[in-house]
Amino acid sequence: MKVIKRDGTTVEFDSDKIVRAIEKANMVVGEQERLTKEEIHKIASIVMSCNKDRLLVEDIQDMVETQLMALNKFVLAKAYIIYRFRRALVRKANTTDESILSLIRNSNKDVMEENSNKNAIMASTQRDLIAGEVSKDLTKRIILPEDISEAHEKGIIHFHDADYFVQPIFNCCLINIGEMLENGTVMNGKLIESPKSFQVACTIMTQIIAAVASSQYGGQSVDVRHLGKYLRRSKEKFTKRFSEALGENVSDEILKAVVDRRVREELESGVQTIQYQINTLMTTNGQSPFVTLFLNLQEDDEYLEENAMIVEEILRQRLDGIKNDKGVYITPAFPKLVYVLDEHNCLKGGKYDYITHLAVKCSSKRMYPDYISAKKMRENYEGNVFSPMGCRSFLATWKDEDGNYKFEGRFNQGVVSLNLPQIGILAEKDEDKFWKLLDERLALCFKALMCRHNALLGTRSDVSPVHWQYGAIARLEKGEKIDKYLKDGYSTISLGYIGLYEMTVAMKGCSHTAPEGKEFALKVMNYMRGVCEKWKAETGLGFGLYGTPAESLCYRFARLDKEHYGSILDITDKGYYTNSYHIDVRENIDAFDKFTFESSFQQISSGGAISYVEIPNMRFNTEAMETVVKFIYENIQYAEFNTKSDYCHVCGFDGEIVINDKNEWECPQCGNKDHATMNVTRRTCGYLGENFWNVGKTKEIKERVLHL
Repeated sequence: MKVIKRDGTTVEFDSDKIVRAIEKANMVVGEQERLTKEEIHKIASIVMSCNKDRLLVEDIQDMVETQLMALNKFVLAKAYIIYRFRRALVRKANTTDESILSLIRNSNKDVMEENSNKNAIMASTQRDLIAGEVSKDLTKRIILPEDISEAHEKGIIHFHDADYFVQPIFNCCLINIGEMLENGTVMNGKLIESPKSFQVACTIMTQIIAAVASSQYGGQSVDVRHLGKYLRRSKEKFTKRFSEALGENVSDEILKAVVDRRVREELESGVQTIQYQINTLMTTNGQSPFVTLFLNLQEDDEYLEENAMIVEEILRQRLDGIKNDKGVYITPAFPKLVYVLDEHNCLKGGKYDYITHLAVKCSSKRMYPDYISAKKMRENYEGNVFSPMGCRSFLATWKDEDGNYKFEGRFNQGVVSLNLPQIGILAEKDEDKFWKLLDERLALCFKALMCRHNALLGTRSDVSPVHWQYGAIARLEKGEKIDKYLKDGYSTISLGYIGLYEMTVAMKGCSHTAPEGKEFALKVMNYMRGVCEKWKAETGLGFGLYGTPAESLCYRFARLDKEHYGSILDITDKGYYTNSYHIDVRENIDAFDKFTFESSFQQISSGGAISYVEIPNMRFNTEAMETVVKFIYENIQYAEFNTKSDYCHVCGFDGEIVINDKNEWECPQCGNKDHATMNVTRRTCGYLGENFWNVGKTKEIKERVLHL
């Protein structure tokens, strides 16, 4: 018999623990109230013979109490209950010592691998991680209601970012960068005026990004079209300067050539500033700013031509990469790039198709940019096209008092994700039971999300001046409360979900790509979307259904469910759940059918959604990728490429990067072990954490297992 401990781990049943606990209670009661050694062992035997494969610790303790009462040992039962209560107090008294010490010893794998953008060995990063452990402990023991904390621990739901919850800060945002550049801002008590040139604008923008990243726990997005104005200012400045310096004897043609060359130099330097500043700045939470650059060429933009030049240069420099400490060009993690496809650049003969050709070439070598279809997005968001936030969640549409749509300067208050496969497992193909469980767990999610909201209510602007006083979100007075930005749909609160595929397998015995499975999966998705709309109507808050792109959570939910419910074919046996509505990677489906299928789920998941396809040997398949890009524009809102091709930047090896006997990535051609100089296979989930080894039963083989 297995026993499931409070931390979710599973151990062998040990009857001696029951005996020792009763003996300790025996020692504090009168002799007439005590049990004999034989009676104690009999109680242990009764528990042992309950014929269950798995028992919770709490179930065992309840059974012991029942047996004590049956023997009329009420005083002893009371002593046992007090002993049990005191043990619970001891558990609650301090739960951080070991996790913090293991961080310092660099042995806390869960925390160290939770965020791949943080180097958990560095002392400055460890400071943030240690604070996070304290925050999670306080959140679990004191701040959250017990049922929410328990649901999180059991993998029923996931309360995201508990390591920051003790502080009044939100998740992710769209910085109002245009307003900050136009009207100036303040950082560290110093006034930053509106820039007069492109390069200065780029420098100020990266400083704003770093300041914003230090006072929130999620990603941020910046629309680079606001830089076009400053590139034109630079051009006007150079034209005036060279006209005065060269005099009237110089032809307009020569003057234009000189100015254009100087503008090009300014453009290259400014974009280089963005790329290097973002990758070299370290925020107070121990990582580079988690930032996305939104590359959208709007036809009605006054500075469209300048912005086309800026987008082209950003893509060109991303294609080149950044040198690492060994002088090798590598793919930087940030900024992430999102490129918008529209009529003028969707590879149908448009004016800016040349930039899309460059974007695809960049994706083939550097994985980014991601792609948004302006056509599909306008269908889903009342004619609007805007950036996802850093966490790939989307805001709902919102209009100001003048009836104008507004997206920049808005944010997400927090995320709670629902474990859908667990509901399917427990329902055992009984739909009535499924919908009842779903309702119960959605009610838990609502309660948890309201904890997110209520934690921010009453927050004053002083907690983060760059957000609330100097323009990233608002221009509030010192000491003013932020409450009006939490209500009336201005900001969003996200209901996430994991494992639509496994849920469907559990309930229908088939994938959600099968007709019966798809009907059920869409019914569940529409129901959750309807619940979010209901919450929104009842509270006035901006609830949204969010396809959580959380790779580590896919593994956590699956691990907990396997420990509780055992290995279930095509559900818990894989070791992971699929992201949101995604098709499982093992299904034989091409890119076009995958995008077509998943697009019907994206439009329901309006609070956030992204789909992936894998292109083998992407660096040599730009023509195939361009075909897919055309398809994206016509069929799906938000998409990204992954590849099955590994690549070593040191020697140029283009094959499979292996894992050696020390569990390290290693190039089989040159022996390079520096992961930063390799493009290593990214499966559909993007997982690049701990590698699991599988030993075959019929012959001794080792195979690398990532998402597969």
